[in-house]
Amino acid sequence: MAAKTSVHDAPYADTDLAPAAVEMERLPGGGWRLWNPNALQIYPDHLIMCLGRWAAEAPDRVFLAQRNSDGGGGWRELTFGDAARLSANIAQALINRGHGSDRPIAILSDNSIEFGLVQLGAMHVGIPVLPISSAYSLMSSDHEKLRGVIAHHDPSVVYVDDAAPFSRALAALREARFELVTGIATEGAECLADWLSAAATGEVARRLAEINPDTVAKILLTSGSTGQPKGVINTHRMMCANQVMKAQTWRFLAERPPVIIDWLPWNHTFGGNYCFNLALFAGGTLYIDEGRPAPGRFQTTLDNLREISPTVYLNVPRGFDVLVPELEADAQLRDNLFQDLDALFFAGAALPQSTRKRLEALSVAARGVRLPILTSLGATETGPAATYLTWDSPVWGNIGVPLPGTEMKVIPNGDKLEARFKGPHVTPGYYKEPELTAKAFDEDGFFAIGDAVKFLDPDEPAKGLIFDGRVAENFKLLSGTWVAAGTLRLAAISAAAPVIQDAVVTGHNRDEVGLLVFPSPAGCRMQCQDGPEDEPLERLIARPEIGARLAEGLAEHNRANPGGSTRITRVLMMTEPAAIDAGEVTDKGYINQRAVLARRAELVERLYAEPVGDDIFMIG
Repeated sequence: MAAKTSVHDAPYADTDLAPAAVEMERLPGGGWRLWNPNALQIYPDHLIMCLGRWAAEAPDRVFLAQRNSDGGGGWRELTFGDAARLSANIAQALINRGHGSDRPIAILSDNSIEFGLVQLGAMHVGIPVLPISSAYSLMSSDHEKLRGVIAHHDPSVVYVDDAAPFSRALAALREARFELVTGIATEGAECLADWLSAAATGEVARRLAEINPDTVAKILLTSGSTGQPKGVINTHRMMCANQVMKAQTWRFLAERPPVIIDWLPWNHTFGGNYCFNLALFAGGTLYIDEGRPAPGRFQTTLDNLREISPTVYLNVPRGFDVLVPELEADAQLRDNLFQDLDALFFAGAALPQSTRKRLEALSVAARGVRLPILTSLGATETGPAATYLTWDSPVWGNIGVPLPGTEMKVIPNGDKLEARFKGPHVTPGYYKEPELTAKAFDEDGFFAIGDAVKFLDPDEPAKGLIFDGRVAENFKLLSGTWVAAGTLRLAAISAAAPVIQDAVVTGHNRDEVGLLVFPSPAGCRMQCQDGPEDEPLERLIARPEIGARLAEGLAEHNRANPGGSTRITRVLMMTEPAAIDAGEVTDKGYINQRAVLARRAELVERLYAEPVGDDIFMIG
């Protein structure tokens, strides 16, 4: 363990990262165009070229690892050599059964070695993969979203690792036309073992030779919180170009094969493109973490991190929020996570400043240096990364500058500056949705991402852009004043740390700004001096220490931000966690403001009711 060094005095780690590089010009109609002056380097035609490279150069290196299911511990491993051979066998089975590129292959299960092999097998022969959140099958009461997705995309194959947990979902799909394939032998379904034993012939190589950068590799679904999910077309060009963009800015990736331990679901672009493709492109090892930053699942993540030391650790802010208290309480866990790290990375939402400071303190305690905490702005439609932050920005919320090969527009939209992107990593559109596709791009071919940004310093764009919330999340008070919900949410979480895990900003068409708060159980227990470890959340948040911390932190925020659009006057602490099936939170842990407000409209009414209820915290 490193000698004690104060966070303030600790040096920044010398991780090899590209500095900021950006050029900018004013647009005639208002706004700016920004681009990276560094040319994008040559990228592979398709992802299977990456698999072939590492199968030839490092056939015995572990590509994917997953915990043994027998409960005895240990890891089941898949090498690059075996991944290339077995996925080619699956490709041959697809050819033998007449499956083609006109209909995708749907995968309903969570991350697994078999998931990876089916995905790569389909890519060998140019068949799109349609990964579908397991929540649509396992946490849904009516399976409406699942039926809608299957009906619209019409897959020729549906794959599940184990049919038993999916029995209700599969029954709901009985009218659909597809071949069911399972990892565990099931009556009425083909077994994946038969596909894995279908020895590849020259026809697989011939089909592979026909794949080009514009071949559709995946169809990734948006969260679908306000209706049926949209299928975002992901081409090989998008994903390969994005990995080269990352390699040009994360130069440390060339120094050693990355080791990743990751829970992020592969049906989302963060887990499925950013993390999975990182291991595949850079010849690294991805340990599949079957935990989640959620009650009842997080212990699995902690057990894995006690054993595996990653070289880069990627997570969403919610994941870091629940991990940080555990690292602070367990020096051995902390040291095992940090000992080989080159950098930490977050995306999917903005990381609160308080969490950043605690991560830096943990880094200093473990290594004596402040490791880089990297981020970017992006979306499912941008493959996913569109910007990069690789430097130690003094202002948090900085999402950096455009990646090499990326053009960016920043244009006025109401009281905000809206971000738009163009480049080889941007989707050509939505699957079987020509009207939605046309609406998603402006007259110059830039994709409208829906996020707002602002310049840290308009005279020095290389200092980076600040994330300024979702354009659609902002609302007006009765006074007509706009409230920047995303920015205010982050400020509130930091101000009342550590008791707020996440929050939703309220006040649309009302006089005052309020908060619906998802409390942090670990943070609340940390704030209290005594009490049982298993104290129920409803009793924990009623303790005077929690009310005092909320009042103190948010009152201090209000003194610094006295305006009507930034001053928080009332808070309701909720005990029901955000529901994935209801669209309140995505698989990657991002809270959807609109969905929470719609589902919990009664709580919003209670928050503003007169007289004020006993469960409402009024802030001075």
